[in-house]
Amino acid sequence: MSGNTSSTSAAPREKPQEEQTVTSCLKPAGQKASQSRFQVDVVTEASAAGDKSKRHISASPGEKGAPKASDGSTGSEESKGRFRVVNFVDPSGVEIPPESAPDGVQSGDTIKSEGSLHSSTGGTQHYYYDTHTNTYYLRTFGHNTIDAVPNIDFYRQTVAPLGEKLVRPTLSELHDELDKEPFDDGFANGEELTPADETTIMEAVESKGAVKFGWIKGVLVRCMLNIWGVMLFIRMTWIVGQAGIALSCVIVLMAMVVTTITGLSTSAIATNGFVRGGGAYYLISRSLGPEFGGSIGLIFAFANAVAVSMYVVGFAETVVELLSTIDAHMTDELNDIRIVGTLTVILLLGISVAGMEWEAKAQIILLIILITAIFNYFIGSFIPLEFKKPQGFFGYRVDILVENMVPDFRGETFFSVFAIFFPAATGILAGANISGDLTDPQSAIPKGTLLAILVTGVVYLGVAVSAGSCILRDASGNANDTISSQSVNCTDAACKLGYDFSSCKAAMNCKYGLHNDFQIMSTVSGFGPLITAGVFSATLSSALASLVSAPKVFQALCKDNIYPGLSVFAKGYGKNNEPLRGYVLTFVIGLAFILIAELNVIAPIISNFFLASYALINFSVFHASLANSPGWRPSFKYYNMWVSLAGAILCCVVMFVINWWAALMTNVIVMALYIYVSYKKPDVNWGSSMQALTYHQALSHCMQLTSVEDHIKNFRPQCLVMTGYPNSRPALLNLVHAFTKNMGLMICGHVRTFTRRPNFKDLSGDQARYQRWLLKNRTKAFYTPVFAEDLRQGGQYLLQASGLGRLRPNTLVIGFKNNWRDGEMKDVETYINMIHDAFDFQYGAVILRLKEGLDISHIQGQDELLTSQEKAPGLKDIVVSIDLNKDSDADSSKTSSRISTAQSSPIIQKEKKSPPVMLSKADQRLLEASQQFQKKQGKGTVDVWWLFDDGGLTLLIPYLLTNKKKWKDCKIRVFIGGKINRIDHDRRAMAALLSKFRISFSDITVLGDINIKPKKQNLATFEEMIEPYKLKEDDMEQEAAEKLKAEEPWRITDNELELYRAKTNRQVRLNELLKEHSSTANLIVMSMPLARKGTVSSALYMSWLETLSKDLPPILLVRGNHQSVLTFYS
Repeated sequence: MSGNTSSTSAAPREKPQEEQTVTSCLKPAGQKASQSRFQVDVVTEASAAGDKSKRHISASPGEKGAPKASDGSTGSEESKGRFRVVNFVDPSGVEIPPESAPDGVQSGDTIKSEGSLHSSTGGTQHYYYDTHTNTYYLRTFGHNTIDAVPNIDFYRQTVAPLGEKLVRPTLSELHDELDKEPFDDGFANGEELTPADETTIMEAVESKGAVKFGWIKGVLVRCMLNIWGVMLFIRMTWIVGQAGIALSCVIVLMAMVVTTITGLSTSAIATNGFVRGGGAYYLISRSLGPEFGGSIGLIFAFANAVAVSMYVVGFAETVVELLSTIDAHMTDELNDIRIVGTLTVILLLGISVAGMEWEAKAQIILLIILITAIFNYFIGSFIPLEFKKPQGFFGYRVDILVENMVPDFRGETFFSVFAIFFPAATGILAGANISGDLTDPQSAIPKGTLLAILVTGVVYLGVAVSAGSCILRDASGNANDTISSQSVNCTDAACKLGYDFSSCKAAMNCKYGLHNDFQIMSTVSGFGPLITAGVFSATLSSALASLVSAPKVFQALCKDNIYPGLSVFAKGYGKNNEPLRGYVLTFVIGLAFILIAELNVIAPIISNFFLASYALINFSVFHASLANSPGWRPSFKYYNMWVSLAGAILCCVVMFVINWWAALMTNVIVMALYIYVSYKKPDVNWGSSMQALTYHQALSHCMQLTSVEDHIKNFRPQCLVMTGYPNSRPALLNLVHAFTKNMGLMICGHVRTFTRRPNFKDLSGDQARYQRWLLKNRTKAFYTPVFAEDLRQGGQYLLQASGLGRLRPNTLVIGFKNNWRDGEMKDVETYINMIHDAFDFQYGAVILRLKEGLDISHIQGQDELLTSQEKAPGLKDIVVSIDLNKDSDADSSKTSSRISTAQSSPIIQKEKKSPPVMLSKADQRLLEASQQFQKKQGKGTVDVWWLFDDGGLTLLIPYLLTNKKKWKDCKIRVFIGGKINRIDHDRRAMAALLSKFRISFSDITVLGDINIKPKKQNLATFEEMIEPYKLKEDDMEQEAAEKLKAEEPWRITDNELELYRAKTNRQVRLNELLKEHSSTANLIVMSMPLARKGTVSSALYMSWLETLSKDLPPILLVRGNHQSVLTFYS
């Protein structure tokens, strides 16, 4: 087997680059993933034709030898390189060789064969490998076919962590002719792997055997521990004293409404697809996109890090207070808190770094202590002892219940008390934050979170009712304060129970009761120290949960590379991919705030950070529902978009109720981060609801536009620009983009001619490739290629079909055909006819001419303008294989994976650039000229030669151009034709018209000498230019002349030349005037001369355009469709 293996693994390396193939994975029905891995040596047509022998490769990890392939009747088909039998492994581990090879072909995609594979289910499965299309054949519906039945593994995005991703047969493999090379379709929509996904693939293979938690241990326990904070033991009784039983229940229920709505929204998002690690960040970013996700992720991770210090300081204060009762001080009180807090956070860090399993065990122990403390309180509340009565505890009494039912606010209000309580409810995401460590996040998060909200809410309500029913608001603690003969006006509940605390209430110095004693629950409980243990448990468990949540969320954020420079914290260690670096960072942040030891200022901000996360989770559900995307299909159905919106609003309201300045600061921070991420535009595509809503709105607005007639005031040039490949004529692209950016539609049309059958798949690949190029170069345009027999036919296709509804082109923009005299005249005929077609379709027409030319595609190195990410799948890149095993052994039984296309390859080994080639001077000038419109134009002029009224397009384009930043230093000069004796009148008339149009100008020149006969040498030059294109019908018989004109319609007849002599002279004269007046202009915009279709030959019209525009600065020849595009009416 060793020899066979080595030859197999070496085979791909011996092939040329074009034939490098991927190591494939397939999971036969009935087998486990681990038993379905194998490698196949793909044989090309050529090599298969020369090699009649068959080789098959086994996937068995333990195989010692390989059976030789049998020859025989199968040689004829195998010699064609079509099919190959592939061996699979039986679940028992015994290899089952093929019984025979394929013996025929049926209907192209169906084969007949006797070969079989017995699956673990006892059925017979046939697997054949088509070496032409790289696809496996399997028995479907009783016959062998390449078409695959639905399979979950086809829909996986990565191999992690649920199973292997299989690749279904592509449409090309099913549809293309057999003699055609298969087309690589690449990934389906939205399946491109992001760097984070690729990292997840690597981690998933390395993290086999990682500790995963169910919904109880992973979500329920964590949420309950986080929600049951110190608030339960040291503030809940005070809240009842202030707000009374009724309003205390209202406060708890209000908090539960907010958290329940958020829990429902979290459940909806968590069940709308597979959830990876990252908690709130992952849920929000995958729903609303990286802008909101990135901003919330950062502040949420920071809030959890600071929350560690809050909980630890709460624990340290309790410890120091206990020590003070026995006069055990280390230094002063503040430094004691710092010392105890530092030691505590170091201990918690040690538990976290030890691994999630140890952390989970610690959480279970803390939960047991906490539940015991709660039961201890409720048990104690039924045992009223005599010595506790002076402290206000009498057991359950109706009088106390009635008295404590109503509020008794002392320096507080309902909303201030609510603001104090609500942070106790902000632990509902504790389970979701470790989503990457859950066995089944989609099931665990909804069940655990909602049940935790219910259980903790019931306990809070129970404590509120219990405390209000058995504890007085005020008590002195003095056993002698009993009813006496002097207690005449004593009517409160204490009096009815034999005590009179009116003296301390009057002096406001009562030490016990709901209002005054934060530790009253210890008094009530059956065993007081257990309440202290409960306080310790609550603070430590919350601190531990935050210490774990912050690094996990931050690690997920760093993996997505939203913020450059933070990727160092993305690395994980161990089988659980623990973010050790994140733990250290969280420890440092927490320790810093512990040393400050004054957290009263930061606490409201932290609460607001959590609430901002809740608000966005609720808004995510509303937004996804509003976008109405087919991809929004949560399996959790108990949500409503309007309830989620109400939840988001409630969260925002609560933020301002808790602390208005902290709410403002939170919003400012979130918006600042949002703007930053929006500006950076991270290269990720998560299929967010923002994308879905954008599509929905675009579609709606397109329909709205269609229902309204166009108006002159809203006219904007919408240009179909015949650029070819967008990077081949940068000057044309940049100039048109200058006046259409944020103003009008721009479509880059490209007509691709063909001699044989068109390859539509290449066209599709180019469309995606060059659209990405336009986006990367921040050119707001669409690339639309078409196949056609010639330029005119393709132009007609584009003129008819480009655009959507009202978003359709109205102006054709083409480059001037500088080399028209060097090529075939039928190309000139096609070029001129395309202009005629534009006018027939009621388009305006614009021609740009640069004397150096426009097309730079022939210059070597221009293809490098496309980066490796923008290359089409068919382009040849050297692909580096990625072995997903830690073991680098090349044995064929090992699992490995290769990425086959440039789009999906995370590692592309770029070829060395060839040394720069010296360009000719002409090419150097061409390159410089092609970049002139990318630069900011210096002070100069845009000369507008508005000789004929075409509706105003000739004037509108330069106006739009000079409003742009790059052209704002250029002034508009207007040139018009006129008579010598009316120059002043014509100038004033034009000035009045321009002022009504509100178009500023620097000068108006009236050309009174426009009809003067041009210079003789210029006329002679024109005659010399058209000489080769004359028909010269006087020198031949009429029949021969007519035949030649029919065969070559572009030829110029003598009659035609004489008929349009005046117009010809005008073009020559205008060129003389242009050189005289506009030779230094930055740009000339001039009315294009029209030629009557069927009367003026293509050669004559092309000669007019050539003569008019030669030897000038950049010139735009413009002719609108003679419908007004300017108006002076409001």
